Amino acid sequence: MNLPGESQSPRLMQRLQWVFNPLQLMEISAKTHGEFFTLRLTVENPLVFISNPQAIQEIFTTPADYFDAGRGNKLLKPLVGENSLLLIDGETHQRQRKLLTPPFHGERMKAYSQIITNITNQVISNLHIGEPFAVRDAMQEISLKVILQAVFGLSEGERLIKLQELLRSLLELSGSPLRSAVTFFPALQVDLGAWSPWGKFLRQREEIHQLLYTEIQERKNNFDSSRSDILSLMMSARDENGEAMTDIELRDELMTLLFAGHETTASALTWAFYWIHHLPNVREKLLTELNSIDENTDLNEVSRLPYLTAVCQETLRIYPIAMITLPRMVKTPTKIMGHEFPPGALLAPCIYLTHRRPDLYPEPEKFQPERFLERQYSQYEYLPFGGGNRRCIGMAFAMFEMKLVLANVLSKLDLALVNNMTVKPLRRGVTLAPSGGKWLVTTAKRERVKISAM
Repeated sequence: MNLPGESQSPRLMQRLQWVFNPLQLMEISAKTHGEFFTLRLTVENPLVFISNPQAIQEIFTTPADYFDAGRGNKLLKPLVGENSLLLIDGETHQRQRKLLTPPFHGERMKAYSQIITNITNQVISNLHIGEPFAVRDAMQEISLKVILQAVFGLSEGERLIKLQELLRSLLELSGSPLRSAVTFFPALQVDLGAWSPWGKFLRQREEIHQLLYTEIQERKNNFDSSRSDILSLMMSARDENGEAMTDIELRDELMTLLFAGHETTASALTWAFYWIHHLPNVREKLLTELNSIDENTDLNEVSRLPYLTAVCQETLRIYPIAMITLPRMVKTPTKIMGHEFPPGALLAPCIYLTHRRPDLYPEPEKFQPERFLERQYSQYEYLPFGGGNRRCIGMAFAMFEMKLVLANVLSKLDLALVNNMTVKPLRRGVTLAPSGGKWLVTTAKRERVKISAM
């Protein structure tokens, strides 16, 4: 069966482009083939990129048993494990999702506001006036500490320090396009000892697993029902049959939360600081809104500020951290907008290209938060967290954290771009991230802090 817009370039070339220049590959393919095009990025399954909102709606609303979304994401298995929510399907996926969802919604957010505020203040207190700093490093420190404290309730101690070191180190193994290649070329996943990239990855992953198992066992031996961190809630959760998650399920879901929950937020925050300081009018509008709130305003109210929200939304539109949603593997012949897809085809709603449609987002290459104040976008037109039954369960948490960190930092520090430096998107593992460097500098500390945790 012919698939729409099939690329004629050699498979190896397609895969190399996907690793080293994914945005150009998607843009040229869309220009050539339109809203549906097919690339061969794995040995077995063709990947169909789709950027039409109606087609995306059909995919997200098709009954889950038509697709295997977990099976389509096996390249994530070495990092998160085969029991991760990202890799499981069917009833197992429904069960895990139900067990994992409660900690991330509603009243729980209030419990996290104090953690986010305290950690942000602690990290930015180390910045010195006049000294440029690496924004990504600062944001990664904040988001890593937040996720460790929210997930484990760990704010100090040897295990926390060790976990931080190992998680940082493991992520740096895919911290550039070249180092990311090992994820996309399984032939490179060979253990040649502790000094080889894959050997180092396997040993560090095993150390993290052992720390997680130790934490789980300690919780079981000294269970405290008053604890409100995510791990305690996960361990208390029971499915319809009264069954709890196994230790291996807990381990893999913890790995998923630790990596998906902090690396992505750090990238989004870094982009937000860049755009805010790259565009003076955006910065002025945002500061005016932040200055209008009372110093006793509840942080949950701060997170509802319209322009702050629009800045975060536009940040995730222009360079979404995930370029495509989790691909859906077709199980039975499926028709989407008149296109027939055979079993084994991978359907990937393309977040990046959908967010760049001029009919939805006029002048899509420009950073304009106002577009989110002027119009409401559907979940098939704006989808930074994916969609359907695979939408990111940490979406509310990530947006809440972004807003509180931005509001706190901008209320306490005056910042400026160093020599009007430009930040560019590049691949970091399976995500799109801003380039590094020390491109922001603290020019002054604000006299009056207007935001305080309630």
